[in-house]
Amino acid sequence: MCGIGGAVSLSLNPLRNAQGTVELMNDLLRHRGPDGEATWVHDHGVAAFAHRRLAIIDLDSGDQPMTDGGGNWLTHNGEIYNYIELRGLLGKDRFHTSSDTEVILRAYRQWGEGCLERLRGMFAFAVWDEETQTLFAARDRFGIKPFYYTVVDDVLYFASEVKALLPFLPKIETDLDGLADYLTFQFPLAGKTLFAGVQELLPGHFLRVRNGRVETQRYWEVYFDPDFDHTGDYYERRTQELLAESISLHLRADVPIGSYLSGGLDSSIVASLASTTHGPGMMGFTGRFAMPGFDESRYARSVAEDRGFELHELEIGPEDFVDRIEEVVYHLDYPVAGPGSFPQYMVSELAADHRKVVLGGQGGDEIFGGYVRYLIAYFEQCIKGAIEGTTHSGNFVVTYESIIPNLQTLREYKPLLREFWREGLFEDLDARYFRLINRAPDLGDEVDWSQLGGYSPFETFKQIFDGDNVKKESYFDSMTHFDFKTLLPALLQVEDRVSMAHGLESRVPLLDHPLVELAATMPADVKFKDGHLKHVLKTAFGQVLPDAVRDRRDKMGFPVPLQEWIGRGGSVREFVVDTLSSEAARGRQVVDNEKVVEKLDQEPRFGRKVWGLLSLELWQQAFHDKARSFKKRAEALT
Repeated sequence: MCGIGGAVSLSLNPLRNAQGTVELMNDLLRHRGPDGEATWVHDHGVAAFAHRRLAIIDLDSGDQPMTDGGGNWLTHNGEIYNYIELRGLLGKDRFHTSSDTEVILRAYRQWGEGCLERLRGMFAFAVWDEETQTLFAARDRFGIKPFYYTVVDDVLYFASEVKALLPFLPKIETDLDGLADYLTFQFPLAGKTLFAGVQELLPGHFLRVRNGRVETQRYWEVYFDPDFDHTGDYYERRTQELLAESISLHLRADVPIGSYLSGGLDSSIVASLASTTHGPGMMGFTGRFAMPGFDESRYARSVAEDRGFELHELEIGPEDFVDRIEEVVYHLDYPVAGPGSFPQYMVSELAADHRKVVLGGQGGDEIFGGYVRYLIAYFEQCIKGAIEGTTHSGNFVVTYESIIPNLQTLREYKPLLREFWREGLFEDLDARYFRLINRAPDLGDEVDWSQLGGYSPFETFKQIFDGDNVKKESYFDSMTHFDFKTLLPALLQVEDRVSMAHGLESRVPLLDHPLVELAATMPADVKFKDGHLKHVLKTAFGQVLPDAVRDRRDKMGFPVPLQEWIGRGGSVREFVVDTLSSEAARGRQVVDNEKVVEKLDQEPRFGRKVWGLLSLELWQQAFHDKARSFKKRAEALT
């Protein structure tokens, strides 16, 4: 786990001050790699790499940038979990280190871009291919590890975090299409970021710079193609086998390992299985808010006690929010995916005091169906099927009758149900799901949409939702597919930044591609049997969980009591009002922050509007208002 950066001349003319460029990148990425830093500059100055190291595997000889001795150079962030097996396949006698990094170099030399099909892990890397004078870069299948890039004055710059690219941009400006996406979903779509001119390499894609051109191409896709030939028992057994294998691979490290433990199903399963495989010395880490309705630590405690490992707990209070939220937004590069980033940042800091590697449960909701909105949307489709007499035709698979026993789960979501069914009932599936996840209607006159141009977030949403890789028989698969392609990478951005801010490696065993590919073939009546969210996980791993965790239906997802803190007055309200009332905040073009302040007390308990607009303002203060400081660092290189 590390931070990477680099630059390559599209014209193959020497870069201007290549050494200074990559040294500056390393400085901006220093938090990602406290164990060392190094650079490489091509003999003719046409390419240069930066690397900050967090040493996890091969602590003594895995330094980067690394060469294969034949002219190729590599800078790599992440872990290749099947590196031992690949070493055997490639010939152990060819290796000079025991690192997974050298495996990528040898695999690329052997198979070219085909090496990506054989890599099992989380990664973002760039290879300079000397023979073809080509930069080849790739990102893992799910976007666990980040890769951003921009092209300025015939030079492609890339890095693990956008902040390492900012000194080289002509201006720091907001990407208005990305902002429209953010205001709609709280994350950008289709490779956009909130920074104009900066893109992210999409998950499952590679990038090539060759003959003056920048090309990107998909190398992996997940296909939602239900397999009705196997039983639920088969899927549960295969899920057990594949997750056990994934856990075993994710425990490979030359340093001690711990686990996040929220008390929810996914992290509890991962921590429980890992503690059994890991043996003595396993540690868990959890956070809690000292406020009724926001403390789920008892569930985490029950898992740790049941499995016999040590649990470290952190109480998070309003003063922590005031003191640390600006750090969180800075490390995120730009805000995405809701307020969970704040408590995750705090718990990651706790974990980093004890471990260099932690496992987490990210991905379970998106691949096994864990969001209540799936139940809401499917309930509507079941009613429609019952009215039209189509429920039992074809492969509709989830029936009105079967979903009734789980409807009590919706008790806390009656306001959302009222809004969702207020208009558009039974219209096209894509339009209905968009209505369910669209946050723009909550914004009202706080946002001047006329400033954002004619771009339509719905059209981009529709292209993803209606993707050719999803069979149209299952509404459930279309919903989970959209979240898998958009929300999950946003959550993984948070996972990466809040851990790497503290020099901590976060691993996500549920996102192992054989397991994900299996889950994509499960029919909805297996994943969603009797209306039970994540049914397969609950039945496959119920025996390793305490009853209280296995049977709970009230998982909250680490919500932040922001509205409670604001409503009480005190330091949080003062901070929010001061932030949104500053001269800079009052001068923004798109958001009217004075109106945001006026409506602070109108936000519902778990609303996202104040969080989303506060984060946006803090982001503008951290980067737009300090644009000159980034530019001065680049000017110092000339």
